[in-house]
Amino acid sequence: MSVFRIDPSAKLSLSDLRFFLQQNPFVELSDAAREKITHCRQYLDEKLKRHNAPIYGINTGFGSLCNVVIPDQDLETLQENLVKSHACGTGEKVPATIVKLMLLLKIQSLSYGKSGVQLQTVERLVEFLNKGVLPVVYQLGSLGASGDLAPLAHLCLPLLGLGEVWFNGQIQSSSDVLKQLNLKPIALKSKEGLALLNGTQFMSAYAAYSAIEALKLSEQADEIAAISLEAFDGRIDPFKIHLHTIRPHAGQLQTSEKFRQLLAGSELIARPKQAVQDPYSFRCIPQVHGASKDTLRHVMNVIETEINAVTDNPTIFPEEDEILSGGNFHGQPLALVLDFLSIAMAELGSISERRTYLLISGQRGLPPFLAENAGLNSGFMIPQYTAASIVSQNKQLCTPASIDSIVSSNGQEDHVSMGANAATKCYTVVKNTSRILAIELLNAAQAIEFRKPVKTSPLLEKRLYNFRQSVAFIKEDVYMHEYMRLSELYLQQWENV
Repeated sequence: MSVFRIDPSAKLSLSDLRFFLQQNPFVELSDAAREKITHCRQYLDEKLKRHNAPIYGINTGFGSLCNVVIPDQDLETLQENLVKSHACGTGEKVPATIVKLMLLLKIQSLSYGKSGVQLQTVERLVEFLNKGVLPVVYQLGSLGASGDLAPLAHLCLPLLGLGEVWFNGQIQSSSDVLKQLNLKPIALKSKEGLALLNGTQFMSAYAAYSAIEALKLSEQADEIAAISLEAFDGRIDPFKIHLHTIRPHAGQLQTSEKFRQLLAGSELIARPKQAVQDPYSFRCIPQVHGASKDTLRHVMNVIETEINAVTDNPTIFPEEDEILSGGNFHGQPLALVLDFLSIAMAELGSISERRTYLLISGQRGLPPFLAENAGLNSGFMIPQYTAASIVSQNKQLCTPASIDSIVSSNGQEDHVSMGANAATKCYTVVKNTSRILAIELLNAAQAIEFRKPVKTSPLLEKRLYNFRQSVAFIKEDVYMHEYMRLSELYLQQWENV
């Protein structure tokens, strides 16, 4: 089994997270992480012995109760009460893939030795990952500031033997699973509950997953659009290099170059064209797809900064002998880029649906609705309806969450990011965009059959051959949902040809 080492001195990348999700490696803490965690805890214990003044969240209440000083004998109870009382999530359960990322990112954040947790607490989170113990977390409840309090409370309840977990394929009580694994609940020490609950790991996990998927969708959108262009008998002119060097946005240049590669050697693209120019959804592919690429590049940079950050509060600096109460838990950086990513992905879906619409419109020698016997057969009429419906939902989901805020905790937390809502919305937009592209691919593969015996490029011919191993050409009306489902599944299993 491969090993995934948590090392605070090594930068965690989205490629690392992709590896983590695909390979399911054994997770372990580096020696440096263990030393930093242990050193910080020792510093905090010593600090509390010689420091009687209030320190937020360590010997005080939380939020607007920050001025209530807690006696030393109640500090451990304070932390346990915090976890229990903040586990107020509701709604749908967070997908297991996102929960795995939440656990990993929480471990990463704690590994920097700025949070004051016990080493055994972090080791237990690692053990949960390695033994397939995934806490049941709920999607609704975080304001995206003061950290993702409710989701992270549910994530950490099983440390106390509370809440529920997925284990061995079913939901079980945490206490039962700990007994099965011969594990005892963790007794939280001062500061630990707050360190576990403060943080942006709910937002970050959704953001990282969505960005990883979005990168794949961006690549798929180019290939699918190239097949559609060939099927529609489109022109190569909009993809020529000198057109883009005079407006050299990186994504635009990248997209046009990709299309020149995809279309190299195509008989279809080389043959004389009757149409003088193509509609925008074909002619402006480099500009639209390229802008989404540029957006995704910026989003990924922000996310990679976040997943390598300490985001709980207060933060402990043993070397400076300071414990600082700040706002690193505030999700505004993520909220803004998650809204931005939603818009970029929605635009990939929007232009895709327009290409699908043109393919079924009966233009340029293609039969209406791509049906050989239109009238008796409705052909591909209604998949376009489905794509249009999803595009419309994406537009509605792209209303920004990051501009919203609601005062909480008696005004102490008076501006919040709503990044958690931005995260779950973005996740849905990304999933929806994959469905829209699957519908375009289904239509494009059908349409290009009517161009035979003239061939497209070797690269696209290979893609179409692979697709046809899963999804057959449709000669007469069929149960179309099943074909759409198979096209979606093909995209999920997509590999470079």
